[in-house]
Amino acid sequence: MELVFKALADQTRRNMLDKLLQSPGITLGELIEGTDMRRQSASKHVQILEEAGLVHVEWRGREKKHFLNPIPVREISRRWLDKYNEHQADALLSMKDALEETPENVRREQPQVKRGPEVTSFFTPIED
Repeated sequence: MELVFKALADQTRRNMLDKLLQSPGITLGELIEGTDMRRQSASKHVQILEEAGLVHVEWRGREKKHFLNPIPVREISRRWLDKYNEHQADALLSMKDALEETPENVRREQPQVKRGPEVTSFFTPIED
């Protein structure tokens, strides 16, 4: 998990992961397209992402295709984020259940419907 945190700590690598999420199976050249990054530094970043298990590489002929592996990020989410959100989610569900409970002996009153010229004139078009 330490390698994943190290890999995610860099903005350039997070941008690469975002691009791989949008366009799976792209080459290194396509990955750095539109940036001022050189292939050598991009290779170093991709290597760090691979070591962390965030990027999976497949060779297709002479092309090296890169794919995002979301599992390590999900593991971090489960380990570090979900457990902190669990209490808030439980509290919200309890509140929802309490609000939806209606005692059976409580009779709901029908809302009063306003009638009369002051109401109908609001909806009646004025003719010139």
